[in-house]
Amino acid sequence: MSAAAPPTLSIVVPALDEAAGIGATLAALAPLRARGAEVIVVDGGSADGTPALAAPLADAVLAAPRGRARQMNAGAARTRGDVLLFLHADTRLSADADRAIAAAVAAGALWGRFDVCIAGRPAMLRVVAALMNVRSRLTGIATGDQAIFVRREAFERVGGFPDQPLMEDVELSRRLRALARPACLRARVTTSGRRWETRGVWRTIWLMWRLRWRYWRGESPQALADAYR
Repeated sequence: MSAAAPPTLSIVVPALDEAAGIGATLAALAPLRARGAEVIVVDGGSADGTPALAAPLADAVLAAPRGRARQMNAGAARTRGDVLLFLHADTRLSADADRAIAAAVAAGALWGRFDVCIAGRPAMLRVVAALMNVRSRLTGIATGDQAIFVRREAFERVGGFPDQPLMEDVELSRRLRALARPACLRARVTTSGRRWETRGVWRTIWLMWRLRWRYWRGESPQALADAYR
């Protein structure tokens, strides 16, 4: 019997204490898995049973040192696909996201991201999402909430995610942008608004802009992570 063909798309999902939502996130990937996508969940030491909930809905569940960048790099190292997609555990892909990625890559994209919408009660979240999408188009910088995808060779060429506790998505984008501008897909992913609802929408906007400004000025990611917490 011949071996199965390797997947074209590998989806890496870092998780930490995501029992409340990991099932829905992974269930949304079922159509993609049916078309051959590979799903790898990388747990950072959950205490709420996340790995057990994820196992039936993923191709593999790995354990890695805590830290989103470390978890995503660990997952990437175990994947087999030509294109990697990094999906936050509280972000949902559409059922045809793999087709949108395939079309972008076939058109020559080295990497890219989706437009995002933010689920939640405050109406201001729709404005926040729109501004995130516009800012990303103008700057060529993507955030993890936008489901970054990248050809494996480009990811390896820039050294993967930097080992830092915050802004790992911004730094990866900066390195990839030196190779090529991102494909900014109009197709949308939906991310949870829990961060904004918990901290307050305006307070979170102000905090994230301050942290981003401090990062561009060269402050250490560890200092920014301390401020974020």
